[in-house]
Amino acid sequence: MDNGGPSLTALITAYARAYHQIVDRPQIFTDPLAARLLGVTAEELAELGTPTTNYPGDKVHDRPRRLFFAARARFAEDAVAAAIAAGVRQVVILGAGLDTFAYRNPLPDLRVFEVDHPATQAWKHERLTAAGIDRPETLTFVPVDFETQTLAAVLESTGFKRTDPAVFVWLGVVFYLTPNAAHATLEYIAGQAQPVEVVFDYLQPANSDEDRAHQQARADRLAGVGEPVLSYFTPDDIAAQLRALGFTDLEDHSAPDLVTRYLDGSARFGGEPPRALRAIRILRASR
Repeated sequence: MDNGGPSLTALITAYARAYHQIVDRPQIFTDPLAARLLGVTAEELAELGTPTTNYPGDKVHDRPRRLFFAARARFAEDAVAAAIAAGVRQVVILGAGLDTFAYRNPLPDLRVFEVDHPATQAWKHERLTAAGIDRPETLTFVPVDFETQTLAAVLESTGFKRTDPAVFVWLGVVFYLTPNAAHATLEYIAGQAQPVEVVFDYLQPANSDEDRAHQQARADRLAGVGEPVLSYFTPDDIAAQLRALGFTDLEDHSAPDLVTRYLDGSARFGGEPPRALRAIRILRASR
């Protein structure tokens, strides 16, 4: 990623979430701060949502992918809400990007830790100030450069309690890690005091020549902007890893199934999802 600002994929996700607020009905995920944090108006978002504009606009108009971004965020925050109801008071957002949960959190005793690259967090600080969005006392920024630092050392130096239950949210990140790095993070999460829960998404390898060609083309585009895809997992592979780490209650959904779950029959997915998107699964695991 560019050390002078946020990753391109973080921006695309944020723009897609903001555009979802104004164009998709029924709305899967509500985020009143998404556009404000980006510093764009509804009119500007509408202009971006045409297939003739450049990044991130050419991705924002991709409805199936946009709905998946909304659905995975809803799925994650539903899991966080359930954990809070059960008494959990620590939420860790890994690769937070322009996530806004911490600024919408109404609970004064819920600690939120946003973990991300220092460059992305510095840019987010600037955007929060420009947008007039206050940083709540319950939020802790945790800048981590994984090339020189470990999650354990940095997170635990900021007041995170390893001996207390927690829920981890890890969206749009695993694809860009090596399998060993992804496993190391899951291993760290598994060592948290019980109950612990993690919500994340991952890419499944294509299973046909045509799908492999589409998947490779998308991977080449991402590599061209400095964000190469480094890992793919089958559902069986990821389930075996999680169970070996002591996780149970695995809940794994394909992208279309997850979107359909939240549309609740009131609207259709909107055409065939892109082949790369069909390869995405989202999983929740509690220990």
